[in-house]
Amino acid sequence: MGDNSTHVIYVHGLWLNGTESLVLSKRIQRELGAQVHRFHYSSVSSTMADITSQLQAYVRRLAPGTLHLIGHSLGGLVIYRFLERYPQQAPGRVVFLGTPAVTSRAAVAAARLRWLATLEGRCVAEELLTERSRQWAWADRPLGVLAGTRRVGLGQFLARFTEECDGTVAVSETRMPGASDFVTLPVSHMGMLLSARVARQVCAFLRDGRFSLRA
Repeated sequence: MGDNSTHVIYVHGLWLNGTESLVLSKRIQRELGAQVHRFHYSSVSSTMADITSQLQAYVRRLAPGTLHLIGHSLGGLVIYRFLERYPQQAPGRVVFLGTPAVTSRAAVAAARLRWLATLEGRCVAEELLTERSRQWAWADRPLGVLAGTRRVGLGQFLARFTEECDGTVAVSETRMPGASDFVTLPVSHMGMLLSARVARQVCAFLRDGRFSLRA
């Protein structure tokens, strides 16, 4: 049973398990005084339907009074599909960190290589290999999108980006119509999880519904 307080759930991306968010989670807990949880799922073998069902069960056990959600990379799309399927949730806000909202050129390029396509798994095949016209449909749950501009990561070599990217996802791929706010910072796809500047922006959005100008 939950204690009706504020809970923050971090949802990880492909090939990760949530432990990569330890530094970010500690900073959020210290600044906001909220309980931060890491939701783990199998990003390769599970379908999106399986994952969202698991997340719903996880949220029910917490029974939060306020529910904030943070999605890194593919984790943002998990949150998107979760709210699409289970919209009746406690109030709160959402932050996407380097989430490819439209498609992922790096994932598409990797899928052309048979050995990499197998490693990408079912969820990526469902969500990222075909361009989507997603838009944020939950006006009562503000979304903040943060994108990185530091080119560090193997994805850039697969996708051959000619625009700003975080080494894995292009800035243009992160834009979600209907989002409340958008910001870019000079961080890489994985480096954003260790960045104090990113943590401050995440906390600002979860607290105020907008990113701070004090980045």
